Amino acid sequence: MGAQSKLAEIALNCTCYEYHHPWTKSCACAAAGMMISEIPPSLRTYATVYVFALIMRGRIPSLKDLRRTASGILQSTAFLSMNGGLFVFAVCYLRQILGGFYFGTVAWLPSFLASFACLAFERPERRAPLALYVANVGIETLWKMMEARGWVRSIPNGQVFIMGASVTALMYLYRAGLHKTVAKDPTFKAIALIVGKEDEGPLKTPVVTTTQSSRQAPLNFQSISAYVQLYDRMLKAKHPSCPHKRGCVPYALIGGLKPFLGGVGLSVGLKLLLNIPKIFKSKMQWRKHIFNGGSLQLGLALGIFSFLFKSTTCGLRHTFGFDNALFAIPAGLIGSIGFFRFPNTTVACYLMWKSMHLLYNWGIAEGKLPEVPHFAMLMYGFFTAVLFHSAILEARSLRPSYYKFLMGISGNRISRFNVKPFEAYGLKSQDQINYVIKKLGIDMTSPFPLYALTV
Repeated sequence: MGAQSKLAEIALNCTCYEYHHPWTKSCACAAAGMMISEIPPSLRTYATVYVFALIMRGRIPSLKDLRRTASGILQSTAFLSMNGGLFVFAVCYLRQILGGFYFGTVAWLPSFLASFACLAFERPERRAPLALYVANVGIETLWKMMEARGWVRSIPNGQVFIMGASVTALMYLYRAGLHKTVAKDPTFKAIALIVGKEDEGPLKTPVVTTTQSSRQAPLNFQSISAYVQLYDRMLKAKHPSCPHKRGCVPYALIGGLKPFLGGVGLSVGLKLLLNIPKIFKSKMQWRKHIFNGGSLQLGLALGIFSFLFKSTTCGLRHTFGFDNALFAIPAGLIGSIGFFRFPNTTVACYLMWKSMHLLYNWGIAEGKLPEVPHFAMLMYGFFTAVLFHSAILEARSLRPSYYKFLMGISGNRISRFNVKPFEAYGLKSQDQINYVIKKLGIDMTSPFPLYALTV
């Protein structure tokens, strides 16, 4: 008990110099060094993002487009660069006014304050996408932190159930036509490619003609022609409320085949793009990277989902005699069986936050939910704080790719913070950092980070 009390006293009385910037005693130099080190990677990142967005428009950019792109690159670079610098400043300033370090002020609270303030410099239309992105990584990190404490336990294919519920919510919005009004989002363009525009809402009530509603004569299966007629009826049969032109059977089959081929093509294309250097050097292992079952998984997931979704909605129309946007709920849940072929946690978290965001917007528009002022900024600040806290105190809970991103953007500072004074929290933070450094092969030979400003 006395040893634990001693450790707590060390954590409280630790200086920001000992913990946060052991290479310089100046808090101002530490904050400035962090900000300067963030400018080059931030500029590269946002230059790539904005130029790619400009190219994707598919037209020759005007002078106004180029000016807006250049302005956006500089504005976003300033936002991201200031985030790290203000984080260092907030750590030092909070320690001075509080008289020491507490568990929440080591990383979480200063990161929240810095992130919330910096997002105000970003374009308003980019705040929600940024918040959703960090929420995507942050919720995964929170789950791993709770799992490490034994508070929760992962279930097999849990991400598939999350993905299925999220896609079902998006499909209802799509079939109800809300994606054109209160839930506008580019995600529905991808949904239109997968399930087609025939099922796009708002629903239209078709006129039932005599031919459509009349009963067909029974078949005599003692003759071969009856089987030919049965085959022809299966190809042409559809309920009057079905929005598609062809029969329900070919509609579902072709509707499943197209996304399958598109998913396989997308998987193969991405693998080829990521292995361009190996292809030019003739070192590409085609059987290992391309011609394997892994290239089919995304296509199978999309194809099965589309086929089951279309089959179920058509079956419900035939059963109840009308069409309804609510049919998207059982159809989406049944179609989600296909996602067992592609159980991706990142995609599941993204779809979950996207569906919750759009449902929240719908609730606000209907007057059922209150609109929280600066909600996107609050969410961005909260989850960015979770990511910074995890990177510093619970590194093994953070996604490896994001840890490498933080190392690169901070000029190799994150892993150099001295967290040994915080052993009182029982997280073994330094051991976690050492494990991640070794696993990711991070070069720690230099005693100083980039732009250390040791004066």
